[in-house]
Amino acid sequence: MAVATPNRVRILLADAHSATLAGLRMALGGGPFDIVAEVNSADTAVEAAEREHPDVCVLDADMPGGAIRATTEIVRAQPDVAVVVMAATRDDGTMLDVVRAGAVGYLLKDMDPERLRFALLGVTQGEAALPRVLVARLMLEFRLRDSRRRLVAARGNEAELTRREWDVLSLLADGASTQEIAESLGVSAVTVRRHISGVLRKLGVNSREAAVELLRPAD
Repeated sequence: MAVATPNRVRILLADAHSATLAGLRMALGGGPFDIVAEVNSADTAVEAAEREHPDVCVLDADMPGGAIRATTEIVRAQPDVAVVVMAATRDDGTMLDVVRAGAVGYLLKDMDPERLRFALLGVTQGEAALPRVLVARLMLEFRLRDSRRRLVAARGNEAELTRREWDVLSLLADGASTQEIAESLGVSAVTVRRHISGVLRKLGVNSREAAVELLRPAD
């Protein structure tokens, strides 16, 4: 994790849109930040990071070449650099992917400038910069990872469930009702029932209870 100098934080900005770069520059102005590079793609971000050795890289989620690839290459070459990805809209899948790639933050571009400055200072001190709603989604992902291991152990091979089916199965294991699952995932109860039917069919069981039982640790 990057640890900045006591007084100044070196920032690399990467975004495909010049207006966004200008907005970030304005948001960080007047604070303890030195913008050492402004680039517009994954390739130029990787090159600039290698050249400038920033404390923090702020990457556009949708820039040419992709923030995931840029994050992977920057963190591999410079493990002490803190990478924060910024997106125009919330996307749980992208957030999980960039965290897996090594990012320490995933923020929305419309966040308050003061909160952005606070978040970027925080990552230089080892803090994560994730919205609360996405922290909950990340915790669910870790539970799903453990659930997959248990299911493989129970069946001898991994069931080919979709990401959403894993979400539903994990929430069932937590004791959630159909309506509670629907509210948690932002879908209709009908959609949840459809996913449950798919889970039961793929696992070869005929009830929710039997599906959940496959996830329980062996005695």
